[in-house]
Amino acid sequence: MALETWLIKVKETISNSKASKHKKPNFVGVLSFEIAGLMSKLLQLWNCLSDKNMIRLRHESMSLEGIRKIVSNDESFLLGLACAEMAENLRLVSNSISRMSSKCRDPNLRCFDRWFDEFANSGHDSHGWVLSSRDMEAKKTKMDKYVTITVTLYKEMVELTTIENSFRKSFQFKEHESSTKEQKIVDLQQKLFWQKQEIKYLKERSLWNKSFDEVVPMLVRTTFTILGRMKLVFGFEYPPLLPRSLSTSATVHPIVSGPSRSCSKQEAKKTVGFFESNSKVLRPPPCTLGGAGLALHYANLIIVMEKMIKSLHSVGPDSRDDLYSMLPSSIRSTLGGRLKGVGFSASDPVLAGEWRAALRNIMGWLSPLAHNMIKWQSERSFEHQNLLPKTNVLHLQSLYFADKEKTEAAITELLVGLNYIWRFEREMTAKALFECSNFNGLLNSQSCR
Repeated sequence: MALETWLIKVKETISNSKASKHKKPNFVGVLSFEIAGLMSKLLQLWNCLSDKNMIRLRHESMSLEGIRKIVSNDESFLLGLACAEMAENLRLVSNSISRMSSKCRDPNLRCFDRWFDEFANSGHDSHGWVLSSRDMEAKKTKMDKYVTITVTLYKEMVELTTIENSFRKSFQFKEHESSTKEQKIVDLQQKLFWQKQEIKYLKERSLWNKSFDEVVPMLVRTTFTILGRMKLVFGFEYPPLLPRSLSTSATVHPIVSGPSRSCSKQEAKKTVGFFESNSKVLRPPPCTLGGAGLALHYANLIIVMEKMIKSLHSVGPDSRDDLYSMLPSSIRSTLGGRLKGVGFSASDPVLAGEWRAALRNIMGWLSPLAHNMIKWQSERSFEHQNLLPKTNVLHLQSLYFADKEKTEAAITELLVGLNYIWRFEREMTAKALFECSNFNGLLNSQSCR
């Protein structure tokens, strides 16, 4: 009896294993749009880490006058911010990949989060998932193609919904001529048919009909490769464990360090993980606009002032009141003290010209940071997220880490200058009107004689 029971269990095990082999693959389906978004973000990160973009970051973006004035002039600190933000973006993508990997059959892929943390903290690539530069470029081309086709599929499916709605509405409205109505229905039916055929074709070529075991390995290997490239570019101590082709083009090395595999067990326990340490770097101190929660508000304030400076003649009392209502109490108190020493008269054209030049100069380096702050925020808001992000603004290029006191001093200077030019324009206008009225009065008196 026991032998018979054992044989039955063996038979069931064999049949289950055969059934699992012939089991249909788990297609990604509607999740293809999310996966395309993940691929797009990974490709963007890879492009950011190219030699060309890293040189541009160091010699152009970080050299902006505004960054040097109110964020920091410490190159190592700025590079550390760039590294931390890229690492955080990669961590967020890896969390989504981990969720996708749980749907795979491959047990190693299902444990992606474990292997990724191991690689991030120790540099050990247990499965050789880091690609060479040549293989990564080939993978990039393949993923770029998938993203493009999947984006097209999404647009065509939206168009299909529009056609279907029009088709349903065509039965609800009465046409004066039945032949016109019938022709409209026939046209919509034909359009609907060809639209479905187009979508069927795109599904075959896009990520839609791919299984998780086909798609997730691309995401996993790309994620590992990007992390490896990131460590090399920013000077972490893992070159021996990575493909030699990845270690030949590191271009920047801030003073940062990660946990080395050669450290002792006691040191490893004390060492903070790669992503945890970078997350801490991204927490702005209270003395910054980001730490005070004022970065976005000050960005809007600066942009409003920029528009006013460009069109001073169109700025009325209501606009000035609106601007004043946007000012926090700290700037209001400082501004009040500054305006007390300005005086009542604003009739010096030389001083007005100097103020105009000063406003252009300050706004020249302050405005780009404000616009970058708006871009950074809008790109990460839920409403504006899409499959293909257009720009790549980093926190260090915005007002997020800007020193609060220095920024408020610059804004106060702008307000003092605006105040003087407003009063100068008003006095010049009043003077012109007064002279014009006197001239008209003189003409009238002469005509009476």
